Amino acid sequence: MSIGHSSVSEKNLSQSGAARKPGRPLDAAKRVRVVETAAQHFFQNGYAATAIEQVAADAGVSKVTIYNQFGDKRALFIAAVESECEKMRGHFSLDGTQQGSIRDRLTAIGQAVFAFLFRPEMIQFERRIAAETEADPAVGLAFLEAGPWRMKQGFGAWLARSCEEGELAIPDPLLAAEQFVSLCKGMGDLERRFGAPVSPDERDRRIAGAVDVFLAAYSRDENR
Repeated sequence: MSIGHSSVSEKNLSQSGAARKPGRPLDAAKRVRVVETAAQHFFQNGYAATAIEQVAADAGVSKVTIYNQFGDKRALFIAAVESECEKMRGHFSLDGTQQGSIRDRLTAIGQAVFAFLFRPEMIQFERRIAAETEADPAVGLAFLEAGPWRMKQGFGAWLARSCEEGELAIPDPLLAAEQFVSLCKGMGDLERRFGAPVSPDERDRRIAGAVDVFLAAYSRDENR
């Protein structure tokens, strides 16, 4: 079922809600509870099988409150996607990559990328988003904007700072960010999607090779 097509009762409630003035904004804690409850339903049961009434009951609010605050079921789903992306970004941080040589730091980032992508929760989340995107491409765009594209911006900024410090020479840090992540994943990205195990040795070999190629292209240090 397309995300753009709600049930008749949901449509009627959403349309009648649109004629009313918006209700009082939810307090922060209650909004978080609604979005987290919705995410649990959406990602366990799928979009079509999730009822606003059940989300409202489990979150301790009325369905009218949800429609007043989010507009419709699709908007609530997008909010849930963004919330889950925010949580997942918390598992990928560049904060611990400020020590050591540029090779050491890039290796640490490669390891963080691999660990992040191979988390079971991440694999399940991507599969759910891919399934829902077939019905509504806007879901995929929301995921990209809240997750991968924002993370690319952060890594690109990290690479730009390394250029300013004279360690790297990169004309396009955002493109280089994509290149490094792609090098680190190798075929591991396909393997994780289709359930093939990747050994620690193979992971480390890929990351070391990615760092070698990346530094060969962008390092200012001839000795690297």
